[in-house]
Amino acid sequence: MPEYARALVWFRRDLRDFDHAALYHALKSARQVVCAFIFDREILDRLADPADRRVEFIHASVAELQRSLQQRGGGLIVRQGVARDTVLELAADLDVDAVFFNHDDDPAARARDDAVEAALRARGVAVHHYKDVVIFEREEVLTGAGTPFSVFTPYKSAWLKKLSPFYLSAYPVDRYCDRLAPRSTPMPALRDMGFAPANLREMNLPTGMSGGTRLFEDFLQRIDRYQETRDFPALKGPSYLSVHLRFGTVSIRQLAVAAYQQGGRGAQAWLAELIWRDFYHQILAHRPDVASGHAFRLQLDALPWPNPPGHFAAWCEARTGYPLVDAAMRQLNQTGYMHNRLRMITASFLTKDLLVDWRLGERYFADKLIDFDLAANNGGWQWAASVGCDAQPWFRIFNPVTQSERFDAQGKFIRRYVPELATVPEKLIHAPWTMPEATQHRTGCVIGRDYPLPIVDHAVQRGLALALFKQVAKMA
Repeated sequence: MPEYARALVWFRRDLRDFDHAALYHALKSARQVVCAFIFDREILDRLADPADRRVEFIHASVAELQRSLQQRGGGLIVRQGVARDTVLELAADLDVDAVFFNHDDDPAARARDDAVEAALRARGVAVHHYKDVVIFEREEVLTGAGTPFSVFTPYKSAWLKKLSPFYLSAYPVDRYCDRLAPRSTPMPALRDMGFAPANLREMNLPTGMSGGTRLFEDFLQRIDRYQETRDFPALKGPSYLSVHLRFGTVSIRQLAVAAYQQGGRGAQAWLAELIWRDFYHQILAHRPDVASGHAFRLQLDALPWPNPPGHFAAWCEARTGYPLVDAAMRQLNQTGYMHNRLRMITASFLTKDLLVDWRLGERYFADKLIDFDLAANNGGWQWAASVGCDAQPWFRIFNPVTQSERFDAQGKFIRRYVPELATVPEKLIHAPWTMPEATQHRTGCVIGRDYPLPIVDHAVQRGLALALFKQVAKMA
């Protein structure tokens, strides 16, 4: 028999009504289940751009979730306000016996959830929360000494060793859907929330559960080629599911079981990327200080980044004079997305070529990325800057020209986002400043006029970066 008369499910970064841990447990435990989503003003009021793509994506996905729950005989109450207060008000107004939600490893979210749980329990309301965002979380994959892993390869081995069908099994929500309460409120309009549509329609980015399903089914047709295509930004190689994973319109179990069962080099490579995601979430759970600007390797916390004037702005504004870097930054600025290989290249360039503090780049990505996930973004930046766990060794520095020649050999991606270089010959497009003056005039692309000169000399900057890290290595 159900334990509770009425329960509330608080949706957050899990915007789906299938294979959902908190929803399943609530339906199994209560005779009636009310569902709610809160547009958290503590988060929204910090966003500078009213045309924030993330808000548009969430808004569309919440609307689809509400329709889907209504079709199941239930509904979705949608509110906006300070989440930690609003969820308490909802619990009181609805007279629920218990509140259910899924974990979020963001330190601010954990503090919010702890405060909400304490307040609810003080009022006699039960609280239940569950793992749902990752396959293995927090304390589930540890070293033999019972400590968190800080190197990926042994973590991956332990992760795969622990994996079993149990951890990949979907939560059978459908079995108990007759317990959903038909409680809904009208969706607030984006403009009433202080936001405006961005360019998701022009980007052809599908939202919600249906969008996640569509992209996933498309990727499964290409997954065998993932290993060969994933590093080339001009090719359709990635899954493009990162934003759907971020907001939970797909299930991590759904994705991981498909990759695990598919086998083959492509599927195994993609599964490894999902394991990296778990790895970074584990790091954030055990080292929440990394989210407040601290390096994982504490001895590198005070690395004296030179931060030359104008370099960070040139990087943000895609005018570094290095075509692949500028193309990647334009992709980010125009779409809110950046190919994963390009994230590594641009982060390396900012820190190792421009000698700018990695924290500035991390914050810029956090503002711009539609798929921004604190754990992955922080982990990726610390990796590129050689200050994080299992990071790129500080003496290995990407050459932006050779990276361009290797991963965009024909310059297709560069030409898409830097059209002023469209007529530059293939052999010269990666380092257009080497074009003879006559070629520049013939192609209509004069370097320094139509496209900027390189802001730095890579060889010189490489030497400066090595000296910077050697200086700290001697001090450590």
